[in-house]
This record gives sequence, structure tokens and C-alpha cells, in this order.
Amino acid sequence: MKLGLFTSGYQRNPLEHCFIDAKRFGYDYIELWGARPHAFAPDLKSGDINEVKRLIEKYEMPVRGYTPEHNAYPYNFMIGSESQREDAVNYLKLNLDMAKKMGADFMLVSPANSGYLATYDEIWSRMTRTLRELTDHAEKVGVKLVVEALTPYESNTFKSANDFVELFKRINSPYIVGMCDLVPPFVQHESIMAYFDKLGEKMYHLHIIDGEQGTDSHIMPGEGALPLQELICELKEIDYRGTATIELVTAYINEPRMYARRAVNNVREMMQKAGY
Repeated sequence: MKLGLFTSGYQRNPLEHCFIDAKRFGYDYIELWGARPHAFAPDLKSGDINEVKRLIEKYEMPVRGYTPEHNAYPYNFMIGSESQREDAVNYLKLNLDMAKKMGADFMLVSPANSGYLATYDEIWSRMTRTLRELTDHAEKVGVKLVVEALTPYESNTFKSANDFVELFKRINSPYIVGMCDLVPPFVQHESIMAYFDKLGEKMYHLHIIDGEQGTDSHIMPGEGALPLQELICELKEIDYRGTATIELVTAYINEPRMYARRAVNNVREMMQKAGY
């Protein structure tokens, strides 16, 4: 199992710190958060992509995943007018182009809140149409589109393994795949390992993090209520060898370097105990 450093928590630090720390702490790759000040796609297109590529080469640290910010202002493809949806789609297509230029294997999207008046039919119609457009573009550029389920605190749109089953019935392409952030199933009393059973070969990526019931907080691995050690033992049992980004976000923004070190050390210790 390959461990990735997520850069969202470093947004008050220079981007180079992410690459320095991924290298010195023993991460295998970076999952790059696509927003200012570091890696906003329009900025990358204007020339900043060259800095990302320089850092990749200098530190011999690949960007395996690119995760653009698109769940709130100003981009959310699940709410607003058709012109707003189209604007979000065009933005995410540009993100796919930039993911390709930096050599990323995948780009991550997570369908956000659709608003309180949206019906199931409206939600699924809009989401399917949007993700099919993005999948078509992903096929053209050769970057996988990884879809993430969110917690009910974040979204009323896409929240469970069963939602993935339905999505993959509607969109059939090797370029759209699924993943599991550990917090959404945990806070909904859903089985994490059921994602592997239900998604099968479509289960492509993980966000490893700890959590607590009643909140979508992402907590330092080993310091929350998730049975994380036992989960990693189960991942070893099924021989999961994919990517797993340790998704520390803004709760640790004051000292991202110290917490990034602690997080990977905690997970590596659990992996060692599990026999990885």
C-alpha cells in the first residue's frame, strides 16, 4: 500500500515544503490540492505548472493524484443554474488537462450538496450528466476520474457504497472509478470493507484518516474512534496494494509539517503490525 501526503493542510506554507516533507518523512507520493495559493488550475495553465514539475523532478516525488477544490464557492457542479454547472464542468476539464501535464494518474471529484429543494431524480440526472461529460474528457486526456463519497454533513448527493453501484450502472468506462474516505462510512454506520466487496475492481483509492461519530472531522490516524489498526489488518488480508492518501486537512494547518510526520509514522507502525 502506497501512502500519499495531501497538501491542503500546507496552504499557508510554500508548496515546496510539501515535497520536502513527503521526501524526508517517507511518503510515496503527493496528492496535490488544487487551489490557491499552490495549484489552482488556471494558475497552472498560466505557467505555474512548470514549478510543480520542477518540484516533482527535484525531490523525485510524483504527484499521483490531483484534487481540485470544487465543493464550495465558486465551483459546485451540483447546484445553481445550467450556466453555473457548465462553468464548473469546464473548470474541472481544465483540471484534468493540468493533471495530465504533471503526470498524475488520477483526478478526484466529490459531488457536493445539491441544495435543500433538489429531488433524487434531479440529483441523479444532473450528477450523471456531469460525471459522464468529465469521464469523456478523462478518456481523451488519459487520466482516471476518481469519485469520492462524502458525509451527510457535507453533501446530500453522493454518500455511500450503494451510490457507487448505481453510478457505475449509469456510466460504463474504465476511466471512472471509486474510492473510500474512511470517515463517511464510519459516521453513517456503514461497513468500510463493504466498499471493496461492492465496488470490486472499481475500488481504486483510499483516504486514510481517523474520525469520531457525529462529525465529519478528519483526525490524526490513531487518535480518533475508528478501529484503524484492525482496518489496516483487513486491508493486508485482502492484499490491498493501491494508493492511500493520509488526508490531514485544515484541523492541523498551524503545524502541518509536524503533524504530517506524526501521521505517516502512525500509519507505518500500523502497517508493520499488520504485516505490510
